[in-house]
Amino acid sequence: MPMKPISRTNLADTAIESIRGEILGKRWAVGEKLPNEAELSSMLSVSRGTIREAVRALVSQGLLETRQGSGTYVLSATDASTPLTMARRASLRDQFQARCALDVEAARLAAARQTPEIIAELRKLLAARGNYAGGDKSGFIARDLAFHKAVIAASGNRAMIEIYDFFSSTIAETIEATLGEEVPEPDMQAHAAIIDAIASGDPQQADAAVRRFMAPVITALDRMILS
Repeated sequence: MPMKPISRTNLADTAIESIRGEILGKRWAVGEKLPNEAELSSMLSVSRGTIREAVRALVSQGLLETRQGSGTYVLSATDASTPLTMARRASLRDQFQARCALDVEAARLAAARQTPEIIAELRKLLAARGNYAGGDKSGFIARDLAFHKAVIAASGNRAMIEIYDFFSSTIAETIEATLGEEVPEPDMQAHAAIIDAIASGDPQQADAAVRRFMAPVITALDRMILS
């Protein structure tokens, strides 16, 4: 009985896994240009159309980036689809703890200095953030980061604003970590609670709202590290 021909979808999946394996195996360094479409097609014995499908998939997964008129480059050698390693979990916990310290103090100051205009802007940014339902991960991270930066800005403390800007890439990394399956993502209600607490004008309420916001994430990371 003849074997069932391999479907185009299976060919694309195989190409994706092959290229991903080479990236994670450090065949190409981060920032290095991949062989062109024809070369990859020859290397993997698949059509150029299949290579295009594989590259698009790996771009969406954050491993590759395409530069118009230049080619395809390795963007990351970390597979975001795999569970967080122990070292990564510990690093994220440290990042969240540091972020919590900044966010708590910023919210306290924002509560003391809040105005109707500030609260309206925070609510507008939260509405724009929405909930993450897959798809445009980088866009969602940018919208979530814009909201949290606005809370920091509402503190009126220039030094804190500059510190937060300096660590923006780290903050974005903590946001991205909550979009996977291991670390819980604070929902819209948790975000709205921070605005409500700031609007109350009570620094203690703002302090407590941010700690409640961060607690599930830090607790989850603690459990993963100790398990």
